[in-house]
Amino acid sequence: MPNKKIILLVEDNPDDVDLTLRAFKRSPIPTEIVVTRDGVEALDYLFMRGAFAQREAGLPQVVLLDLKLPKVDGLEVLHQIRAHPSTRLLPVVMLTSSNEQEDLLKSYNRGANSYIRKPVDFNKFMESVQQLGIYWLMMNQNPPNAGS
Repeated sequence: MPNKKIILLVEDNPDDVDLTLRAFKRSPIPTEIVVTRDGVEALDYLFMRGAFAQREAGLPQVVLLDLKLPKVDGLEVLHQIRAHPSTRLLPVVMLTSSNEQEDLLKSYNRGANSYIRKPVDFNKFMESVQQLGIYWLMMNQNPPNAGS
């Protein structure tokens, strides 16, 4: 998709997926959201294996990563992203409902670029997601080959 920027949303909660997709749909930024619903699926997408072995090459502009995921949790996904040369510079935003200090510290220690707690309020959630998109897709400058 020319001119469209890709975001990888890694989220197992269908309500949070729907809200996030709605927020980006309202955004003026042309965006393609790829949704994966567990850690294994997210890693398969990023490393072009399994069901994603034939997808078009390239990385998303940013990964929005939930902490609590089935199969492989968000911290392990983050660890594997940072461990691989092709993805180690990829921007990763932890987007989670956890307000545990330990989760925040572990996320940053493993290389998260940002940690955002999901607002409970619908309007605040919508606004937060739109601001995320504006920052990571329009303002942030990714290193070469990260998110391209």
